[in-house]
Amino acid sequence: MIYPIVAYGNPILKKEAEEIHDNEDVSDLIKDMFSTMDHASGVGLAAPQINQGVRLFVIDSSLMLDENDEEKGIRRAFINPIILDEYGDNYGFEEGCLSIPEVRAEIIRPEKLTIEYFDENWILREEEFSGMTARVIQHEYDHLEGILFIDYLKGLKKRLVQSKLIEVSKGKVPTDYRMIYPLR
Repeated sequence: MIYPIVAYGNPILKKEAEEIHDNEDVSDLIKDMFSTMDHASGVGLAAPQINQGVRLFVIDSSLMLDENDEEKGIRRAFINPIILDEYGDNYGFEEGCLSIPEVRAEIIRPEKLTIEYFDENWILREEEFSGMTARVIQHEYDHLEGILFIDYLKGLKKRLVQSKLIEVSKGKVPTDYRMIYPLR
């Protein structure tokens, strides 16, 4: 099943997501989230973006990498993740979001992280990621905390995107995927 994506302005995007109960069967939800992400040409999708207020996200960071990159991308689900540490040099990269189409901004994030999470089989894992994979994880993890990438913008940069955010919330931006708009 391909879900519609929740657009900017929907309150679920600003709420902290709730933990999924141990061993709850989320395999269909994970499969549907990958299908939805792929259909929307995304590299990550968090459950709140499909109107599910649970701590789950999926990523495919291989789509962010060139064949010359040393880093290997991953396609994986993260259940009840906890970022244990973020470290390394901070660097900027232009981010976007399926819930905020046509808005992009340079966001500064640490280059590495250590994360604890359950995989699709409810096996607890602790791993370190870096580069683009770490960035995609950080972006999707923020969704579970009720944080959007635009929340990192300050001053003039924030004011410059305000009119576009209103257009997004009213459904006045084109997308190739279905969306749920809060102000329609």
